Amino acid sequence: MKFYRDDRFPFAEPLLWIYASGVAEDVGVVVGVRAVPGTGWAYCEALRGRSRFLFPCGDVNAAAERVGRLLRHRMFPATW
Repeated sequence: MKFYRDDRFPFAEPLLWIYASGVAEDVGVVVGVRAVPGTGWAYCEALRGRSRFLFPCGDVNAAAERVGRLLRHRMFPATW
């Protein structure tokens, strides 16, 4: 496992890079965990300078399904 800091994602927490395989190998999502007011912790997509809520921590399978739908949408946007 390689750890490094990427200036595109200036966050202090570890990030998980998830890439789709298939038609477009350059499609992916970067996921981190952040504190969310009132709900504890949540998986969030790391975006430049901000983050987007994906799913509360605690249900890994549901979070993985949400990431899978996001990747499918990015790979095949005309089918949605």
